Amino acid sequence: MNLEKVAELKTRKDALILAHNYQRAEVKALADFIGDSLELSKLAAESRKKLIVFCGVRFMAETAKILNPGAKVVIPRIDAGCPLAEMADLDKIRDLKKQYPDAAVCAYVNTYAEVKAVADVCCTSSNAKTIVEKLPNDKVIMLPDANLGGWVAGNTKKMIITYPGSCYVHCRFTREEAMESKLLHPKALFLAHPECGADVLSVADLVASTSGMMRIAAQTDRTELILATEIGVIEHLAELYPGKNIYSAGSAKTCYNMKKTLPSDVIRSLELELTEISLPPEIMESAGKALKLMLELSR
Repeated sequence: MNLEKVAELKTRKDALILAHNYQRAEVKALADFIGDSLELSKLAAESRKKLIVFCGVRFMAETAKILNPGAKVVIPRIDAGCPLAEMADLDKIRDLKKQYPDAAVCAYVNTYAEVKAVADVCCTSSNAKTIVEKLPNDKVIMLPDANLGGWVAGNTKKMIITYPGSCYVHCRFTREEAMESKLLHPKALFLAHPECGADVLSVADLVASTSGMMRIAAQTDRTELILATEIGVIEHLAELYPGKNIYSAGSAKTCYNMKKTLPSDVIRSLELELTEISLPPEIMESAGKALKLMLELSR
């Protein structure tokens, strides 16, 4: 891996490389910053670089472009999509809005730009409860992840209307796996991502987003942790804290779209400025309002 070439290209192109926690280790090694959706959204919004290379899936690169329209945003693999984001159907969302006209629409950041454009506000797994609590509405339509919406519903007095979407990665964790992991590692702290099913969340010690898991792993005195989340987070934490044992809650679960990006794709994207994210101005404006409100409310 030619790190010197990447460094030279970044300087010449005035570029910033962002990588999601789920990316391959060799891709994260090229990044200036690694984080979850909220962290990377903030970095994209604050960047003054001319070029942002976003190593993630397409909705993340779209978010970066919306928050920083003056920058050129490229994604190394345009075919890196998100099955969860694809579940959000505009017609179904409009029907929900008609059914609950007094409800706010909160779109998970794991949605495409045209969905964010019809929402009042966006959220991530790390700030979903905070966002919902700060909205003036007593009813909130949360989409598209039903498990995240269900978890928020159990932690607020507001009425949460969920949408029938799910993350295939986190839904693959089962209660049986979780219980077996706890029996195998009785001293471990068990953390579960809110995209997991309610049966898994119910046996977790803590429910936490990716950034929450990273923070807890850094701060806890526990030397053993069980994580119900994508394998990239587990591998990254194992590298950061070699003195701790980090286990998956059952078999390793992989987001295959996140793993599509290779170092060669990043270098090619940086060198040729491919593939650029371009969105209609009206979508940029509407989606930008929802994203900016999220950033304001999550302070």
